Amino acid sequence: MKALVLSAYKELELLDLPVPKPADDELLIRIRACGICGSDVHGYDGSTGRRLPPVVMGHEAAGTVESVGSAVKDFRAGDRVTFDSTVYCGKCFFCQRGQINLCDNREVVGVSTPAFRRNGAFAEFVTVPARIAYHLPEGMPFSHAALIEAVSVAVHGVSLTPIALDDTVVVVGAGMIGLLTLQAARLAGAGKVIVLDVDDTRLEMARSLGASVTLNSRSADTITNILEQTMGRGADAALECVGISVTVKLAVDSVRKGGAVTLIGNVAPAIELGLQSVVTRQIRLQGSCASSGEYPACISLMSRGAIQVEPLLSAVAPLEDGVSWFKRLYAHEPGLLKVVLEP
Repeated sequence: MKALVLSAYKELELLDLPVPKPADDELLIRIRACGICGSDVHGYDGSTGRRLPPVVMGHEAAGTVESVGSAVKDFRAGDRVTFDSTVYCGKCFFCQRGQINLCDNREVVGVSTPAFRRNGAFAEFVTVPARIAYHLPEGMPFSHAALIEAVSVAVHGVSLTPIALDDTVVVVGAGMIGLLTLQAARLAGAGKVIVLDVDDTRLEMARSLGASVTLNSRSADTITNILEQTMGRGADAALECVGISVTVKLAVDSVRKGGAVTLIGNVAPAIELGLQSVVTRQIRLQGSCASSGEYPACISLMSRGAIQVEPLLSAVAPLEDGVSWFKRLYAHEPGLLKVVLEP
């Protein structure tokens, strides 16, 4: 099979690899579409430490079942499916509590670390445990279904955030996850959603997807503007979708006393935190890791158009063009948001 292999940092090669064989509890999936995640782009140069070469990256994917292991009951060849990026054991303390994203034995599709290596979906085929797979509606395009993983990250982050009906919510970052978080916050009942970014094109897209107010945090007096929008108090909640010190500070500064900040972004392994601002204003800080069982809800939301992903698709391209698309994304080419590769 053809596979896009990260053979060394900043070196991707389209290689011929053996087709993997499914274990008794696994599916062999023929990949029809796989999105390039921001974490893959950061893994491309080794900055995350979670894409140790050689590895086939890719965890935002959908396709058809090619074959099933002997113990699989709920899937058969030809089924249209997607799958969670998290491979959980189902047996540990956290899995038994339903917190599958916190599994003690957690692995991630398309990720390699000193603890585990699991090839991903920038390939014609991939194997995954049947327990992390989900059936797709017949009418959902594979290019859309490949984005269910990203939608689930946004929905999970919002589900952890105390948003009351008609609250004002700030979303920091209008990248893929931020634009999906904006839509999920609206669905959760937010009356006003303020989106911050440094890219005016992305802010324009945020407005088209339902943002009440957009602010360029480079050019605008961001916090003053937020205070003006909230009767001088600050927002009720903020969702941070970048993951660096300056954007976390923006999120913390944007909320009122007693407000909540959910941290979804995960670019920098460590950040500076204004501890006194958090403690003296009694701010709730909440981390959000991947997703935890939200796939069925996300599939339903996307199927009925409550969450839109089509506007976020910058390109759908063949896997053979993956090397050039990675280079363009890594170079931060203007206007690019989500690129989906089709093996």
